Amino acid sequence: MFIQSIIDFLIVAFAIFLFVRMLGKFKREKEVPAEEGPTIDSKEQLLIEIRDLLKEQNK
Repeated sequence: MFIQSIIDFLIVAFAIFLFVRMLGKFKREKEVPAEEGPTIDSKEQLLIEIRDLLKEQNK
């Protein structure tokens, strides 16, 4: 009877584990926003322009 209780506990624990795991997947899928592309601020844009100018000068 003790072994049966342990087996029952393991089965229930595994079922709950799978249920919580599925809920986590559904929650993550809803939280993913549509990708709008990376936003570039003015400093990054300036650095990109400088990089491009340096590449042109080295050619």
